[in-house]
Amino acid sequence: MTDTNAPMTRALALAQQAADMGEVPVGAVIVDPSTGAIVAEGHNRPIADHDPTAHAEIMALRAAAQALGNYRLPGLHLYVTLEPCAMCAGAVSFARIEKLIFAASDPKGGAVIHGPRFFEQPTCHWHAQIEQDLDQAEAAGALLSNFFKQRRK
Repeated sequence: MTDTNAPMTRALALAQQAADMGEVPVGAVIVDPSTGAIVAEGHNRPIADHDPTAHAEIMALRAAAQALGNYRLPGLHLYVTLEPCAMCAGAVSFARIEKLIFAASDPKGGAVIHGPRFFEQPTCHWHAQIEQDLDQAEAAGALLSNFFKQRRK
């Protein structure tokens, strides 16, 4: 039996790696649901990479596309610790990710259930299935809150 919490647990560990690097703690994991195998993963790296697009989701999507030799990733599931922003929601749509699972919601910068609600727009041509992992939302939110609390000291 596959541990259904394993992908988000791994994403949280990646978020911690980002925090340890001084990056906003967000982690992402792409899984093939037919096997349970992790295809790719990533965490925030905009500061380290000098790249404003180096969000966790983008890093994972790039790695999955390279691993599979295709810019389209149909049938795959993306687990991310924070509700994606508009840029990342757009990338999820372009990649044709089947299902997006996120932990913490982001009322300020999220674009899935907040803000522009990207997947509900008529200009969005691919609608991923959306699920919030409420079991891990508190852990992901605490990681972010603690990170920003430490930065304000």
